[in-house]
Amino acid sequence: MKLELYADVLCPWCYIGKRRLASALAGHPDRDGIEVVWRAYELSPDEGRTPGPTAAEAMTGWWGEQAPARIARIRSLGAAEGLELNLHLARPVNTFDAHRLVKLAAGRGRADRMMELLLHAYHTEGQNVADPQVLQRLGEEAGLDAGEVRVVLDGDAYADDVRADRRRAAVHGVTSVPSLVIDDRPPVPGVQPVAGLRRLLHRPDQA
Repeated sequence: MKLELYADVLCPWCYIGKRRLASALAGHPDRDGIEVVWRAYELSPDEGRTPGPTAAEAMTGWWGEQAPARIARIRSLGAAEGLELNLHLARPVNTFDAHRLVKLAAGRGRADRMMELLLHAYHTEGQNVADPQVLQRLGEEAGLDAGEVRVVLDGDAYADDVRADRRRAAVHGVTSVPSLVIDDRPPVPGVQPVAGLRRLLHRPDQA
């Protein structure tokens, strides 16, 4: 089974979805037969590399008086998965280079670890995941070769792969994140109860 997970570092729901998917996969009888592929889906491709307003401030602009309740719900659902989602610290930036780093990590069997570190750095610690120095450190922490990380960040390696994921998303009909594509079937929401994800993984034809 091939499971493609479309996600962006900026999305708190992607972090929640990642945790729930890990729980669902942990109990699967054929876990070794499931290939998980992280697909890049930039939520804000026009964002700059310099952090601006926080995610919480942006959400207040989108939702107005409903923002506090929605932010509280996101934080609560994250906490239920053991996550500290500090939307008052996270500041949206361009994630293109972060996605390129995940592509490098995928080729070394470390994509999941790389995504975990990026999501934690952004959502919990409020770090600038567009900063080459931050990405360099996180790449090394993920177990990648320091020289390889530096070459990627200094050039344009994997840029075509990131762009190809966006085209692939359009082909599959993905319009939001996190989204799951199981064996090329239509996408399904990536944030579901663990029990629902387990049902999908056991019977993907029911998606």
